[in-house]
Amino acid sequence: MELRELRNFMRVARAGSVSRAATELRLAQPALSRQIKKLEHELGVPLFARHGRGVRLSTAGALLLERAEEITRLVHETGEEIRGNRAHDGGRITVGVPPAAGRLLIPPFVESFHQAWPRTTLHMREGVTSSLQEWLIEKRIDVAILHNPPHLEALNISPIVTERMFVIGPPPHLASKRKPPASYRIRDLGDLPLILPNMAHNNRRLVEHAALEHGVRLRIKIEADSVAFAKALVEKGLGYTILTYAAVQDELARKQLSAYPILRPTLSTQVTIVTLRDTTLPKLTQEASLLMHEVCRALVRDKVWAGAQLC
Repeated sequence: MELRELRNFMRVARAGSVSRAATELRLAQPALSRQIKKLEHELGVPLFARHGRGVRLSTAGALLLERAEEITRLVHETGEEIRGNRAHDGGRITVGVPPAAGRLLIPPFVESFHQAWPRTTLHMREGVTSSLQEWLIEKRIDVAILHNPPHLEALNISPIVTERMFVIGPPPHLASKRKPPASYRIRDLGDLPLILPNMAHNNRRLVEHAALEHGVRLRIKIEADSVAFAKALVEKGLGYTILTYAAVQDELARKQLSAYPILRPTLSTQVTIVTLRDTTLPKLTQEASLLMHEVCRALVRDKVWAGAQLC
């Protein structure tokens, strides 16, 4: 399997037609068809399904396309690193962020990043902590913001802030006739119909662990693996969720949701900047991590990141 063949495969996949891709590549169509057949023979699976108007990717083909894009990106970046251009003159870096923290961090981070490295391509990816951790280990992203990551040998974890968790309820006009409490205790959580992500999510495990320590059995009404989904369901009065204040800051200002602190004890999540430990980090990755630290500190210091404290 050669790099040229992978690049030509990518062109066919994007064009959806061997003849169209051959024209774009200025290759004879039979020669390009032979390259695709050679790849399929090497891998032992069809990469495309043929139809009257062209071709479409098979399941195996879609996987190869994803990996081929990563391989060509890595080859490109490696060349730039060797030429010494990546740190300050060109190159690419991918940063992964969770939804709530990302909403706060991305605008000031991107602005500062482009001022420092105007010729560098910045790729931002959003995901929950479990996905971001997997992408980091697989080297699909370079730096990640993670909530309560597991202490794995492969990860270099740098805590930046702690955020208090709140019980998030429906807007005031949908609240029950009985006045809601000013705050909740961990033991009160068992009385609430909760909307939480599944156990693969760190937020769910954090809440479950706190409940277990206090002998509380949680009543999970709906599992929603998206912060946006959970907020929409709570807004409709279908239950309660548990999130950081930053995750609902805008909705609270619009009176679309209500927030109640969790006291005695408080429930907090730790936000960290994470990179891979087992590699020599490119200078750009190191400096992007430092910049993320500075942006986080500024947001807390200026009280933009509500409910957060510096570690």
